[in-house]
Amino acid sequence: MKNVLLFIGLCLACLACTDVEKQAAERLNMAQQAFAAGDYNEAKLQIDSIKILYPKAYNARKAGIGLMQEVELKEQEKTLAYLDSLLSTKQAEFNAMKGKFVLEKDQEYEAIGRYLHPSQVIEKNLNRSFLRFQVDERGAMSMTSIYCGSRNIHHTAVKVSTNDSFAQTPPSADSYETSNLGVQIEKADYKLGQDGNVIGFICLNKERNIKVEFVGERSYSTQMTQADRQAADLVYRLSQTLSAITQLNKEIDEAKQKIAFIEKRMEERAHHTN
Repeated sequence: MKNVLLFIGLCLACLACTDVEKQAAERLNMAQQAFAAGDYNEAKLQIDSIKILYPKAYNARKAGIGLMQEVELKEQEKTLAYLDSLLSTKQAEFNAMKGKFVLEKDQEYEAIGRYLHPSQVIEKNLNRSFLRFQVDERGAMSMTSIYCGSRNIHHTAVKVSTNDSFAQTPPSADSYETSNLGVQIEKADYKLGQDGNVIGFICLNKERNIKVEFVGERSYSTQMTQADRQAADLVYRLSQTLSAITQLNKEIDEAKQKIAFIEKRMEERAHHTN
């Protein structure tokens, strides 16, 4: 009697195992169909369900691991193609813009140069108090407040205003003073995002008269020229494009690294299988 019961138990266990493998295989087939249709999220969902619902379905789980790698590879290849397309668009946008700017770069000592609007190059603005805008080749934009006068005001911030609103920078973390032929020269730099929204304020009000006040131990005020307002807006637009290109290149490198990692795993798996 005991032997009969043991035999029946073994048969039931075998049937249960067979049923589990069958159900897991059906899930795997659904994952394969989703993968073939390009529905990668559904494919991953079905593969994950095999691990959760049928942890003892060894064959299906093993096949699922291989299929998951194929899914991840296709996803990254699709992402890479999309990023390459975006980069091509942004690069074309940059190529159409860059002729409007001057690139200042010491090829011998500088790895990264700066773009300025032609109206704001140093040679055209000697001994002038104004706000200068520049963006480096990676897209990092900054503003420099330049004061020139017969005596120092020791300014560390600037305030810009229209008749009804204003914006002001926090104290600059990067400022210095010098002199040239009796003219006192002060400069302070402010990075975009750390400028108290002064750059954004100027861009939003580029068609209006803007007063610039150099804030220090003493104050000095001047009117912002139309050319300077235009320079701020154009340099800001350039910074957005260059920043997008920098970010896309970073994401493309990451996608390529992920593809290389997945391909290596697939090679290792194929080697162990053989």
